[in-house]
Amino acid sequence: LPTKYRTGNGKKLTIIKASEHNLKNINVEFPLGLFIAITGVSGSGKSTLMTDILANALNQKFYRAKLAPGKHEAIIGWEHIDKVINIDQSPIGRTPRSNPATYTGAFTPIRELFASLPEAKIKGYKAGRFSFNVVGGRCEACSGDGMVKIEMQFLPNVYVECAVCHGQRYNKEALEIYYKDHRQDGAGKNIAAVLNMTVEEALDFFKNIPAIRQKLATLQEVGLGYIKLGQSATTLSGGEAQRVKLATELSRRATGKTLYILDEPTTGLHFDDIKRLLQVLNQLVDKGNTILIIEHNLDVIKSVDWIIDLGPEGGDQGGAIVAVGTPRQVAKNKKSYTGQYLKKVL
Repeated sequence: LPTKYRTGNGKKLTIIKASEHNLKNINVEFPLGLFIAITGVSGSGKSTLMTDILANALNQKFYRAKLAPGKHEAIIGWEHIDKVINIDQSPIGRTPRSNPATYTGAFTPIRELFASLPEAKIKGYKAGRFSFNVVGGRCEACSGDGMVKIEMQFLPNVYVECAVCHGQRYNKEALEIYYKDHRQDGAGKNIAAVLNMTVEEALDFFKNIPAIRQKLATLQEVGLGYIKLGQSATTLSGGEAQRVKLATELSRRATGKTLYILDEPTTGLHFDDIKRLLQVLNQLVDKGNTILIIEHNLDVIKSVDWIIDLGPEGGDQGGAIVAVGTPRQVAKNKKSYTGQYLKKVL
């Protein structure tokens, strides 16, 4: 439980006359610089307000998105934010070529580091030589996949390890370049061995390279020290993919004007994962950003700065604002279902 709630930066984002689906022409204020939760029973209009109206309108404004926002008159105060980022549990990449190292941007400085080694310079290798996606350094037998697809008639395709590179994805020339001396107790690693390291091992290995260390440290912070740098994105669970995205956001230089939108981020997460998630979200708010979540989990609701409770019921009986304020203020509201449950927890 937070001992005191943040007061924000004094600026606010206001939706005027939201009336999409079952919303009853409501004006909603979001104080910026806070951790805000939109609560209410199922069907009370939470997703309509946050996703259909706010997210779509801002995406249209900032990124020229095609999706039309839900019915509302205007949004005031959008100039106080500079970007909107939606963090969900969808996969970080659709192809096995995408991995945590490429997604967080740690792979670029790793490749540059290998290209800057004396041995690589003598041979004239550039950073592209250490990418498994382009011709040059990748194994051509499997096109840098590490696996070969065997198409079966009437049966699902079978993937077998590439017989040429043995799953290492690179050709012999690229694998001959080692960072640190590998002749002494095997301390050195080639690019394939680096991709096979866990985040925790890589943090120790690259502790003297700030550009790489900073990106990996955030993955460790969100509790992903156990995943491998080159692990295929398609093998990560929803909760893991969500945390990789959060780690990427954490490692960016904060402008303090970003709005993060999360729709029920704790779905399917263990209590310990929820604790970690909350720590990361609070770090983002401490940098001056605003976080807006839809949440049903009381452990999360009680620890936010500001609650907007919609209701009172679902469907036609919903779509109105029942309570607004800090968790303690909402807990005192007799009409709010969320407040009644918060009272027991607080």
